Amino acid sequence: MGSLFRSETMCLAQLFLQSGTAYECLSALGEKGLVQFRDLNQNVSSFQRKFVGEVKRCEELERILAYLVQEINRADIPLPEGETSPPAPPLKQVLEMQEQLQKLEAELREVTKNKERLRKNLLELTEYTHVLRVSKAFVRRDMQFEPTYEEFPSLENDSLLDYSCMQRLGAKLGFVSGLINQGKAEAFGKTLWRACRGHSIVTHAELEGPLEDPETGEVIKWYVFLISFWGEQIGHKVKKICDCYHCHVYPYPNTAEERREIQEGLNTRIQDLYTVLHKTEDYLRQVLCKAAESVYSRVIQVKKMKAIYHMLNMCSFDVTNKCLIAEVWCPEADLHELRLALEEGSRQSGASIPSFMNTIPTKETPPTLIRTNKFTEGFQNIVDAYGVGSYREVNPALFTIITFPFLFAVMFGDLGHGFVMFLFALLLVLNEDHPRLSQSQEIVRMFFNGRYILLLMGLFSVYTGLIYNDCFSKSLNLFGSGWNVSAMYSSGHSPAEQRKMILWNDSVIRHNRVLQLDPSVPGVFRGPYPLGIDPIWNLATNRLTFLNSFKMKMSVILGITHMTFGVILGIFNHLHFRKKFNIYLVSIPELLFMLCIFGYLVFMIFYKWLVYSAETSRVAPSILIEFINMFLFPASDTGGLYPGQEHVQRLLLVITVLSVPVLFLGKPLFLLWLHRGRSCFGVSRSGYTLVRKDSEEEVSLLGSQDIEEGNNQMEDGCREVTCEEFNFGEILMTQVIHSIEYCLGCISNTASYLRLWALSLAHAQLSDVLWAMLMRVGLRVDTTYGVLLLLPVIALFAVLTIFILLIMEGLSAFLHAIRLHWVEFQNKFYVGAGTKFVPFSLRLLSSKFSDDMA
Repeated sequence: MGSLFRSETMCLAQLFLQSGTAYECLSALGEKGLVQFRDLNQNVSSFQRKFVGEVKRCEELERILAYLVQEINRADIPLPEGETSPPAPPLKQVLEMQEQLQKLEAELREVTKNKERLRKNLLELTEYTHVLRVSKAFVRRDMQFEPTYEEFPSLENDSLLDYSCMQRLGAKLGFVSGLINQGKAEAFGKTLWRACRGHSIVTHAELEGPLEDPETGEVIKWYVFLISFWGEQIGHKVKKICDCYHCHVYPYPNTAEERREIQEGLNTRIQDLYTVLHKTEDYLRQVLCKAAESVYSRVIQVKKMKAIYHMLNMCSFDVTNKCLIAEVWCPEADLHELRLALEEGSRQSGASIPSFMNTIPTKETPPTLIRTNKFTEGFQNIVDAYGVGSYREVNPALFTIITFPFLFAVMFGDLGHGFVMFLFALLLVLNEDHPRLSQSQEIVRMFFNGRYILLLMGLFSVYTGLIYNDCFSKSLNLFGSGWNVSAMYSSGHSPAEQRKMILWNDSVIRHNRVLQLDPSVPGVFRGPYPLGIDPIWNLATNRLTFLNSFKMKMSVILGITHMTFGVILGIFNHLHFRKKFNIYLVSIPELLFMLCIFGYLVFMIFYKWLVYSAETSRVAPSILIEFINMFLFPASDTGGLYPGQEHVQRLLLVITVLSVPVLFLGKPLFLLWLHRGRSCFGVSRSGYTLVRKDSEEEVSLLGSQDIEEGNNQMEDGCREVTCEEFNFGEILMTQVIHSIEYCLGCISNTASYLRLWALSLAHAQLSDVLWAMLMRVGLRVDTTYGVLLLLPVIALFAVLTIFILLIMEGLSAFLHAIRLHWVEFQNKFYVGAGTKFVPFSLRLLSSKFSDDMA
């Protein structure tokens, strides 16, 4: 798996790929996912690169496959997805696969086109049958009626548009029948009336059920209409209006015999179309089923082929040697696998000259690679969300595996709630191989990806719940309380003890609602509870005061320990990058500043816990007052926690004050001394350099490495490294800002850790309120109705517990734990300015099949 403490050691390798073996070599590299390619053609347009034609061919194949997948889904044919990812196709099979897919596409398009044409004809014939059936009842007259022609009378007194006049003029009666959309029927009738000036009669009726539109395929309600009119000019107007309203117009029979013949012909044609359409659909389904068997592997193969050509476009072409040159970042541990992959690709292509590689020196900062597994991946993602680690710096994810769920549990500490969360995460872990979980909705997939984080958070919450002795806001008496109530009665003590101590008697018990246990009375406090808080505190009226004091001190101790550990981790970074001067001029002053003030506060907390007992608790000084007096230097003697406290505190303050100027000025002055002592510094090293030339500090550090390593290669180093201008003002300003931020951050960050106490208090109180308002009410009801009421109360209690205390409170504690790690812990040592190692890997393409093609 590699080391989680630091990122993998990387090297820059140069690949020499023969033109005939480049495709096979990159295919072998992609299957193993070993290297990250560098683009050697950044100044070349994407359309001017060598393999742009092959990329277009792959895009054409993707278009054909997308069409096939679309038709397969339309036919409700399941798409089989293989468990294994097929390799990229050999070059010899690419043209054959392209020809097969193009032939299959042409055949499918032709069959689909014929099917749509048959379906459209069937829908039109079906509409025609409905028109004939409904319009039969519209007109009750002899369809062979011919008007009788009379001798033309005088036209001076009769209107030309009069009906009787139209008959006398011999104007022929015409009919138009068809279908119109239900929403357009009313406007259609009004338009006809106004355009024809009333010389047309429209009769319409609604069809019983909706029909599918042959043009659009939409299922809508239709009206059957029959228009009768006189004259050819009005007939032309009617037909134009029908076209404007997209009416489906069908010929109207003149006689009953003609109607019967048309009806019989329609029935025959409809039966024939049904037969032909069914056979066409069966043939189309057979073709699609056969295509569905191989569409998964072909989609993955085309994607891999396209990815390979994209990588080949990033290589430079050497015309002289007829080979491709690629530069890749590769972990040093995988160099042997890289050579084996090149040999395998050369062997598959059958080339006589194998491809080879060699490492090249570079001063560029390599990408960051931290190998993870399914357990550590979630914690690494939390760290990477803040920023990808700089190359070879200490990785906080290793420590986050423990500290993150622990700090979460401190804020979420409840035995019952933690156990429920643990069971939910355990269920996800046990079913992690189920395909529906990894392909579910986004919020479910988010919980699934963080299943191991939830598992540890629930487990640590169970532990802190035992420490707090809190289970759904109730305490568990597992080992018996260490407090004895009967020892407070005066009858159990001698008269001398009764005169010295405040004891109980019958009168005290009757006249006081609140009784106080005195641990100084012999026999009252028999010893601490074996694990966590004593359960008797759940009955005490001052329980909240006691827990607040305990959790507040615990939060300060955990916070200062966490931040100090972060500063110590920074020392490991300085040692690894050979910046030892940072240890003496930065890390040690930071540790002294924090430990002399806040470390001393932790010491006083532990000292008071260990030295003062129940008998001397009344004379114990306040830690807060003593800590304030440390800076105020009071004139009067306050007694203090221990003898010589004043001298110790003054010594700590002197150390703190002296560490501040060292922190502000030590590093800039040291770099200035290095710069003035040499005109140019350089280090002759093989491979990459750990020094990034993006800051003034590291320009001077080039020379300091010679001192630490004992090298005397000044002249060679000056020839290899061109020094940049040294800017002392910029270095000083940067260090001053960093020092001010650290000094003020020690105060604000320590106060920030009090959120551990605040959220723990809020969670406990909210749980207590939920129990008091629901479960206590349900349990106090009498036995007659108690059972009937208790069941819905328990159900409501469970729902509110899950949604409020588990989800909402859990999310709040999760976000606060992230903040404590990102701001208070990681900024002590973690830069997070690196770039993530993104290898060329073909294994992940199979998981994207459904999303891209469906």
